[in-house]
Amino acid sequence: MSETETRKLGASQIEVSAMGVGTWSWGDKGVWGYGSQYGLADVQAAFKASLEAGFTLFDTAEIYGNGMSEKILGGCVREAGQPVIIASKFAPLPYRFSAAELPKALDASLKRLGVPKIDLYQIHWPYSFIKIESLMDVLAMACEAGKIGAIGVSNYTADQMKRAQDRLAKYNLQLASNQVHYSLLHRKPEANGVLNTCRQLDIALIAYSPLEQGLLTGKFGPDYKVSGSRGLNPRFRQGNVRKIQPLIDTLKKIGQAHDKTVAQVALRWLLQRDPLIIPIPGAKNPQQASQNAGAMNWQMAETEFELISRAAQSWLRS
Repeated sequence: MSETETRKLGASQIEVSAMGVGTWSWGDKGVWGYGSQYGLADVQAAFKASLEAGFTLFDTAEIYGNGMSEKILGGCVREAGQPVIIASKFAPLPYRFSAAELPKALDASLKRLGVPKIDLYQIHWPYSFIKIESLMDVLAMACEAGKIGAIGVSNYTADQMKRAQDRLAKYNLQLASNQVHYSLLHRKPEANGVLNTCRQLDIALIAYSPLEQGLLTGKFGPDYKVSGSRGLNPRFRQGNVRKIQPLIDTLKKIGQAHDKTVAQVALRWLLQRDPLIIPIPGAKNPQQASQNAGAMNWQMAETEFELISRAAQSWLRS
């Protein structure tokens, strides 16, 4: 295996593969159909294939599958017996009214994962009654206690990131990452200041849903009948799927020139958008893990990158 393309988690000393693996689907029955459409053997094989392909970052959360994702990931790590970078999240849900709830949730995640430390611990949403400053105070203490290696947030605005960073600076700590929705079809981080703020503060942008639940794989044609959770997503309506066909055609053409799939080119576009971006596509089976890995360790030409950007902008304006 060739040397894997890597990136830093912001200003931290943590180095990870240029892409990570999102594990929302590991154990999630309600949205993803775990236990009926795929099962434990599939995700265990996905984990093994991810390691073999060079992935080192695995992103989970306490609410994924009501804790099942963390349990499955922890079991996979123990069985593999080799180090990986684990990222998890604390969810400041409406029934949590104080930052004092975080240490208990962190300990529960550590127990489910079966590890003494979580490499990157993130606040899942900013929407809560808990002040950002209070959460950062508790996270700083968890860092000092050795329970987490770096501090991240998710779905934070540019101003919220600055508030978090300003508070952490009091402890001589740096915000390592902000995990947000980012793809060729969802480019709000470019317009709302999040991407620029990440650049200014040296914060990694972890991009979730980089393939838009499969919409950027090319397998959903205008006449494809979607089901499950995708059926609730307006982007999968036939009219919208037709609108993105010029973009899919562009990705396909460039992919053919590099012997790459549509999905691999879409992920590569994100990787080349900025070196601080770390996409985390999901993988429910080893085939998906191997396919995702094909986005690393190659380069498209600048002209190809711009061609894709223009094709995506045409759809975004429509």
